[in-house]
Amino acid sequence: MFSCNQTVLLVVDVQGRLSRIVQDSASVLKNLEILIKGMQILDVPILWTEQIPSKLGPTVEEIRKEMAGTKVAPIAKDHFSCCSEPVFMEQFTALNRKQVLITGIETHICVFQTTHDLIQNGCEVQVVSDCVSSRTRENQHVGLQRMRQCGAHITSVEMALFELMKRARCDQFKQIVPLIK
Repeated sequence: MFSCNQTVLLVVDVQGRLSRIVQDSASVLKNLEILIKGMQILDVPILWTEQIPSKLGPTVEEIRKEMAGTKVAPIAKDHFSCCSEPVFMEQFTALNRKQVLITGIETHICVFQTTHDLIQNGCEVQVVSDCVSSRTRENQHVGLQRMRQCGAHITSVEMALFELMKRARCDQFKQIVPLIK
């Protein structure tokens, strides 16, 4: 089970036009907004990346707006795996956490390769299935399958939030429940 003091949320490359053409785009973005708000309530750190932002554009406005409260800037990268980017690894290592909730696009490329490398580096990874997508449903399915084969676990926004809260009688519960209803 994941815990707030060991978990980090990773938002991978939710940017530009691509984020609007992946499968179930509107639902993925809405779920990601909820998850980010929940992580802020639970005081779980968030890292976010942008794949070659000069070419693909910045993180979409609705996600950028939610991230503004974190005071953490997006990490530009050109590798598909976040773990191949030195700035990402510096920030990730500094957090000293080994449980990663991973979200973003595309499931079968950047999310998959990052998940694989995080697991190889000794992390526990849960892929938030309703916060990842690809341009085709088949690629999304194959990406999730491959991540399971690597040792990742699959979760959802609601499941992750309740797993981290652990109990109903807490201030965070009262703040999070309206987000998911």
